[in-house]
Parts: sequence; structure tokens; C-alpha cells
Amino acid sequence: MSDIEWRVVDNVSGSAIAEIIKGMLEAQGIKVVLSQEGIGESVFPVTVGPLSEIEILVPSSQLAEARQILEDYNSGKLENLTYPSQG
Repeated sequence: MSDIEWRVVDNVSGSAIAEIIKGMLEAQGIKVVLSQEGIGESVFPVTVGPLSEIEILVPSSQLAEARQILEDYNSGKLENLTYPSQG
């Protein structure tokens, strides 16, 4: 059994944005778990309203770092990053 204490870093509507944020945080070395009400993941998923909300959870030890990354993302600071060429 895992000893990790998980904390909610954000709530979003819809699995697409949740997966994008999960990937962004994981790329920075942060462990992520997505949690959604059972009906939201059914054969006919709910995509609006409270049942469409997905909690993004991170280990409590990485919560401050995850919040900073999300703050940078939401403020647009991550939009103009340059990456080394893959040559």
C-alpha cells in the first residue's frame, strides 16, 4: 500500500483538459492522479456541470511545485518557452 498523501491541486471540467494538465505536470516530474465521479466516466460521459469535474491530485510533498506550475500555465508564462532543437 502506498504511503503517499494525495492533495487536490485543481478541479477542471472535462477529461481533455485534465489529461493536458496531467501530462504537463508529469513532464515536470510530478506524480498525478485524476479522480472523477463514477457517472462522469460512464458509457455516456457527463461533460457539463458538477459531475463533469475532475480532481487533479498530486503528492502533498509536490503540492507547492504543482501549484506554481499551474499558476505559470494559467498566466501564460509557459507559452513562449523555447526548446533545444532535436538534431
